[in-house]
Amino acid sequence: MSKSAYDRVRAARDSKRPTGLDYIRGIFTDFFELHGDRRFSDDAAIVGGVAELEDTPVTVIAIEKGHSTRERMARSFGAPNPEGYRKALRLMKQAEKFHRPVICFVDTSGAYCGIGAEERGQGQAIAENLMEMMTLKTPIISLLVGEGGSGGALALSVADRVWMMENAIYSVISPEGCASILWKDSARAAEAAESLKLTAEDALRGGIVERILPESDMGKASFFEMIRTGLKKELAALGALSTEELLEQRYMRFRRIGDCSAQAEETGGQQ
Repeated sequence: MSKSAYDRVRAARDSKRPTGLDYIRGIFTDFFELHGDRRFSDDAAIVGGVAELEDTPVTVIAIEKGHSTRERMARSFGAPNPEGYRKALRLMKQAEKFHRPVICFVDTSGAYCGIGAEERGQGQAIAENLMEMMTLKTPIISLLVGEGGSGGALALSVADRVWMMENAIYSVISPEGCASILWKDSARAAEAAESLKLTAEDALRGGIVERILPESDMGKASFFEMIRTGLKKELAALGALSTEELLEQRYMRFRRIGDCSAQAEETGGQQ
């Protein structure tokens, strides 16, 4: 029996799913965490630092939700503040300087929407990441491993390759938020989820992601090995491009999203 869109939403939010730190520990070695945005403070909702992907130094950035209630509260339930996005950008610019690829793990219902976050420039922090990632002179791969909510997720997803776990979601708004706005009834979230086209299959069909990763053996050594192997292969391909080719392909990747004529050509005219 196939899962409905809202079943995928529930699966993406499951507290038993691996979090960002689980992926870092399972895939990379010698991870050295770096803290702070050099402007305000550190943000525990985003974890980042330098690691080894077998023999390749990389910069790893992950949105971390935590598993227990105590952990989730300490991590703002994976809802980053502006300083989190600025920390991520600082690490990306450092990666560019030292010619390290950037790998991001995204799992957030959205950026933190408190008054303090707005006062410290939440919108500007997200916009800066979008702009800077588009021209970052080093390969970027982003993996949507749970929830991919609005600009909070997009701020770490302007990449050369974007992959999704099969039960991850990617949407401009939560189904509950959408239902509340459209019908003034959050109980219609399941109906909204179908309309939002937020599943991995929808994203692949729309050219928003390049690959869907299976969730069999999720959390086991074989699961992380599958992702590690895929990352090494993809980074080798991206590393063979010149800086000019890399940036041009990244630019055209995003230009093609939503281009119905281009999608029609790729599918032989079938919509």
